[in-house]
Amino acid sequence: MEKVDVIVIGGGPAGIFAAGFAAQSGARVVLLEKNRQCGAKVLITGKGRCNITHSEEDPRKFIEPFGRNGKSFLTALYAFGVRDCVDFFEQRGLPLQQERGGRIFPANGDARAVQKVLQRFLKENRVEVITDCPVKRLVVESGRIEAVETGRGRFSAENYIVATGGLSYPETGCSGDGYRWAAASGHHLVPTRPALVPVKLAEKWTDRVTGINLKNVRVTAWQKEKKLDERFGEAFFTRNGIGGPIILDLSAAIMTALDRGEVTLTIDLKPAVDSDKFDQRLQRELAANSNRNFGNSLGGLLPKILIPLFIELSGIEPEKKCHSVTKEERQRLLQLFKQLPLHVAGCAGYDKAIVTAGGVALPDIDMRSMRSKKIGNLFFAGEMIDLDGPTGGFNLQVCWSTGYLAGINAAQNS
Repeated sequence: MEKVDVIVIGGGPAGIFAAGFAAQSGARVVLLEKNRQCGAKVLITGKGRCNITHSEEDPRKFIEPFGRNGKSFLTALYAFGVRDCVDFFEQRGLPLQQERGGRIFPANGDARAVQKVLQRFLKENRVEVITDCPVKRLVVESGRIEAVETGRGRFSAENYIVATGGLSYPETGCSGDGYRWAAASGHHLVPTRPALVPVKLAEKWTDRVTGINLKNVRVTAWQKEKKLDERFGEAFFTRNGIGGPIILDLSAAIMTALDRGEVTLTIDLKPAVDSDKFDQRLQRELAANSNRNFGNSLGGLLPKILIPLFIELSGIEPEKKCHSVTKEERQRLLQLFKQLPLHVAGCAGYDKAIVTAGGVALPDIDMRSMRSKKIGNLFFAGEMIDLDGPTGGFNLQVCWSTGYLAGINAAQNS
């Protein structure tokens, strides 16, 4: 195949944007994808709904949840920000809607609609997409990439963009190839780890209460009575643990702390009221059900599926009349509502991770262009980079913004 201007490796969100915008900027672009189609990861993000971005349009506020690495993302975010992202999809016929917590989804709730827009974007800009084409290695000579070797032959270009994703969602083909190529070509890698993962619990009762969403709760992580972090929002029990947006956002602090010892969680099911006021509520409920069995008195306070569990954990006999419940027993019940205790057994791995933390070290990338500082004609985008944020559309915005910046700069330097 004759030499082209830009080769993009990886047909995920970042790679598609890099290829499409490079072509839109006038470059002849080839996109190499190991899967049978591009955009496979898009289909499983946001539980199949694809949380496209977050509603925070002020770049400096948007980067705050990224911590110390956030400032490195500013140039890309100013170049292609939240409003640009929303306009990109809506101008291509996909209405979006904002939901709780500033999360922006397709209005039809279908990630396939996002994939179709992205595939049409490639076609409109005449990107040559070669699927079922795994890249074996980058051929580096004298500080430049001369070609890529694939299962379908050798391809060469003036510039190359690596957007192969991380190690999360391995079923979509993410296997860390890009990290290996980056290391082999002299780049420093921040050790990778699964990020935004569900938490495994020692408690065995969680499989009895799966399928219920705990909305507007507060979860706090502890180690030796020291508060590690806390989040307010939505969570749910799984067969062997707990998941949901606020758990995923707590998982980084939990994983770090587990290296030092035991970690516990507490759930406040009624965070809108303090313990004293909720104790008064409990007293009123018990008084109102004075002659009823305790086991039949919690319907106004708990979802039905949780009632048997709370009766069991409280240690109060279900046949006991409410007027006979002692202050000590009521305090145990109060503790369950305000500080339901959980013991962390570990965290899930890459197979359950939303993103991969770590990657190519930021000092090795000119974040104003996404160009490598080690290899003159190499650019990085998306999850390849040591830049990860919380749930809520932040990480996909990294893909859109860095993909855009890598694409237009690779085209300009071709």
